[in-house]
Amino acid sequence: MRGRSPSSNPWAPPSRISRPRPWSRPGSADGADFASPPASAISRCQRQTAGTPDPLSLERPPANPIFCALDRAARADALSLARRLRARVGGLKLGLEFFVANGPEGVRTVAAEGLPLFLDLKLHDIPNTVAGAVRAIARLPVAMTTLHASGGEAMLRAAREARDACGSRLRLLAVTVLTSLERRDLERMGVAGSVTDQVMRLAETALAAGIDGLVCSPLEVAPLRARFGPDPLLVVPGIRSGPAGADDQKRTTTAAAALAAGADYLVVGRPITAAPDPAAAAEALLRELEEAA
Repeated sequence: MRGRSPSSNPWAPPSRISRPRPWSRPGSADGADFASPPASAISRCQRQTAGTPDPLSLERPPANPIFCALDRAARADALSLARRLRARVGGLKLGLEFFVANGPEGVRTVAAEGLPLFLDLKLHDIPNTVAGAVRAIARLPVAMTTLHASGGEAMLRAAREARDACGSRLRLLAVTVLTSLERRDLERMGVAGSVTDQVMRLAETALAAGIDGLVCSPLEVAPLRARFGPDPLLVVPGIRSGPAGADDQKRTTTAAAALAAGADYLVVGRPITAAPDPAAAAEALLRELEEAA
């Protein structure tokens, strides 16, 4: 990891982020897939069927950085949205609500639509329990999953070691501070300093444990890039078009601003799924990114 900037502000953002992003060309060959483990490392943890769409494939930079959050319990509703959005987003996020209602079989059903899946379970338990959960997730056709960075380095390291032992391509993301929290919420929990300070502390812990990337609000993207450079995968929720559309998210910004700061993937839920025409909303968001690029 790179040392802190000599600036008086240790989290000062870089002057610019310069990484090509071929969003306007879905399926572009410019972004290579993340490295896969050697065939000898593949174990019983990974059971993909040959010839099926590959929901584990991720590009960096992505052809389309938008992951749509299908935060609903009804499998039929999630599948309907997935089919409508398939050509308009880069991936789909399934959260706790969907997973508790539908389990692993529901994940497999959505994965059959062929888009990369982000299973957002925010694991947080003792190291042995989290390692077992990661082994189970590694058997699913999932590209990314989440753990709370506040679970500590031992928990995070156990998760990474469990994933590695499976020979899985699953990316582990550490959740820093939820986008529904702000400084006064942290103060009530006894956490000193600003939200950015806490995000940086948790990011240090996660990356020291070998975690692949971080989930953070768009407001922390630039400081994270300034501190840790281009390597960590940054997945960013809290994408809104303006204050009126913030819902229960407190630390938000626009999609274009988040990408300009250095985000890799954007998680967008209600601005797409609650729109009168979700497909049109996704297309409009992608156009906004193309125009800003």
